[in-house]
Amino acid sequence: MATTGANTPRERYRAQVRAEITQRAWEQIATAGASALSLNAIAKQMGMSGPALYRYFAGRDELITELVREAYRSLAETLGTASATGADLSGLAHALRDWALADPQRYFLVYGTPIPGYHAPADTTAISSEIMTTLLDACTALAPDDAATPFGTYLEDHRDWAAGHPASPEALHRFLAFWTRLHGVLSLELAGHFTGMGLDPALLFAAELDDLLSPRS
Repeated sequence: MATTGANTPRERYRAQVRAEITQRAWEQIATAGASALSLNAIAKQMGMSGPALYRYFAGRDELITELVREAYRSLAETLGTASATGADLSGLAHALRDWALADPQRYFLVYGTPIPGYHAPADTTAISSEIMTTLLDACTALAPDDAATPFGTYLEDHRDWAAGHPASPEALHRFLAFWTRLHGVLSLELAGHFTGMGLDPALLFAAELDDLLSPRS
C-alpha cells in the first residue's frame, strides 16, 4: 500500500533536512545572535547551494518563525508539565528560570530585543497564550491580594491581552507584576549584567519571587 503525507520517504527526508537547518540556525544564533542569521551560511555548512536550501525555507523570516515556534512550544511544554505535576506559581517561576538558563539564546529569541524587520505571524501568539494561561491559572489559584485592587480596577478595563480568561483584576495585576519583574531579573542575569556586582542571581530571583508572593495589607 502506498504511503501518503508525512509518511512518504520524500516527506520524511524533507522533515529531516528542515530539522537539520533549524539546528544549524540555533547554533548560528548562539554564536552571532538572531539578527545575524544567514541562510546562505547555513547552506554552506550543510554542503548545499543557497537556492537548494530555499526549497525548505522560503526565506529568513520563515526560518525565524520556525525557531520562535520551537522556543514557545518548548516553554509551553515545560510550564505545562510543571503545572500538571502540581507546581504552584513559585514552582512555575523556577521552571521558567531553569528553561531560560538552559538555553539563553532561545530565551532571548522570544523575550529579547526584536529582530529588525521581522514580524511574527499570528499563530505564534496562540502558542504564547498557552504560557500566559498556565501562569494566569496559577495566579488565580492564589489568595486575593487586597493591595492589588486599585491596579486591578484599571486592568479590568484593559484586559484584551487576557481575553477569555476568568482571572480577577487582582490576579491580572499579580500576573503582570510576576511577568515584568521576573523577566527583568532573568534578562539582566542572562545578559551578564550582574557580573562583578558580588550578588547571587539565583538568590535575587528568589527574593523577588518571595516579595511578589507575600500577602499585602
